[in-house]
Amino acid sequence: LDIKIGGIPIPILVEALEQAKQARLQILQKMAEAIKVPRTEISSSAPKIIKLQIPTDKIGAIIGPGGKNIQKLVADTGAQIEIEDDGTIYITGQTAGAEKAKTSIEDICRVYKAGDKFQGEVTRLMDFGAFVKIGHDTEGLVHISELAPFHVAKVSDVVATGEIVPVVIKEVDERGRINLSIKAVDPDFASRKGLNPTPAGVNTNHKPPLNQGSSHPETTPPTSDSH
Repeated sequence: LDIKIGGIPIPILVEALEQAKQARLQILQKMAEAIKVPRTEISSSAPKIIKLQIPTDKIGAIIGPGGKNIQKLVADTGAQIEIEDDGTIYITGQTAGAEKAKTSIEDICRVYKAGDKFQGEVTRLMDFGAFVKIGHDTEGLVHISELAPFHVAKVSDVVATGEIVPVVIKEVDERGRINLSIKAVDPDFASRKGLNPTPAGVNTNHKPPLNQGSSHPETTPPTSDSH
């Protein structure tokens, strides 16, 4: 309300201010009827701007060859992504899409270290172990000896391609290869699938001897060779 106009009598100003106050209170009342308390989260359809800072040596990984990676991110999330030379990234889009793009970018830039835990997807089975995807284009190997705290005959006895499994990083070697373990994070994983350790000293292929269970050895009566 503009009250700087000269020549307006005081009573009119008082009346105008009172009317403005009542109008403001009425607006607040209508707002309270529509929503009593502020929302704790922004609607997923509301626009959002997210700012990230990444190492400059990771910019190429996000952009990808010929812009392949960033184009896929934009297509998958619907967000707009701008990358500055200093590693500053601006993500603009609806809340859900912007957050998804943020998670994907953080995943690409992640530095993996021993002790990190994941729920990963089994991508390949080999005789010596299973490869598990734990991040954006990042896989690690669960060696067959790391599937269970006991001997496992075949990898396929414990895991299957496409299965989501719990893993923990045991080691990242000097070549950047990631070694994972299931038994270190979930020792009962294989047991819940019906696999059990073989008791020490027991040969599971052992066949019982003939006459096992008889209290007396079987004898063959002598044959007569008399003529």
